[in-house]
Amino acid sequence: MTKSLQDKVIIVTGAGRGIGREIALLCAGEGAKVVVNDPGGAADGAGSNAAPAEEVVEEIKKRGGTAVANFESVAEAIPASKIVKTATDHFGRLDGVVNNAGILRDMIFHKMSVEAFEAVIKVHLMGSFYVSHAAARIFREQESGSFVHFTSTSGLIGNFGQANYAAAKLGIVGLSKSIALDMGRFNVRSNCVSPFAWTRMIGTIPTETEAEKARVEKIKQMGPEKIAPLCGYLLGDSAKDVTGQIFGVRMNEIFLFSQNRPIRSVQRSEGWTPQSIAEHGMPALKGSFYKLDRSADIFTWDPV
Repeated sequence: MTKSLQDKVIIVTGAGRGIGREIALLCAGEGAKVVVNDPGGAADGAGSNAAPAEEVVEEIKKRGGTAVANFESVAEAIPASKIVKTATDHFGRLDGVVNNAGILRDMIFHKMSVEAFEAVIKVHLMGSFYVSHAAARIFREQESGSFVHFTSTSGLIGNFGQANYAAAKLGIVGLSKSIALDMGRFNVRSNCVSPFAWTRMIGTIPTETEAEKARVEKIKQMGPEKIAPLCGYLLGDSAKDVTGQIFGVRMNEIFLFSQNRPIRSVQRSEGWTPQSIAEHGMPALKGSFYKLDRSADIFTWDPV
């Protein structure tokens, strides 16, 4: 059987554990040479440990694949660029980037520290930008390449206590769309994946109430290995016409998410005043308002 990523060079950030690890293993199994990036920090980003990335590289080699470890942080521009340099130094090219690295610092908004907000933005949003920006010049020159960025229903729909994470994850959607628009002329693709999976990071979700405990038990059924196949597909040549999209994966379900478009309009020929908006404009629009849903309010059925 033909391997879908034969001889491609793929970077996977945050690949020491969880979803990133599964993506790295799948890509290597599909014939890719993989840069396994992970500084090995805790779920909140603290500390570092070379073991997780090294263990994934060893696992790939044991299975007959090719990989190299990288321990740089995506949260600063120069270290992030060194992740890309690792790919070109070791393998001579780069074909795909999976921006998977992430941390969580959950807190209700009025109690969230500036540091907690900035730290999450730096890893998720700035990290996705830094690595993508370093890779973009290579993709431009060779006129090919694929970006897979990780978003979340925390940003796409909503969740409690995650203003930092939600802002970063919705920012990544805008980043991905802009890359798709700017680089499509060079045959470069950019897509987002919103994963539903039990990982170390999701393990920080509070389980104080019975409802929260039940929700976490459902999430635990969803292994990170279920996310990897779609990512492998998006990195391959068979996805050459797929760009600018937002996908979700939940066990054996794949979703295509909608994107922001106007759904209702009102108009007055003489223009608006605050009073006429209150009397006419807003009542006309109100029937189409979105409720303040959380992810769990929309995905109400058990994963299949």
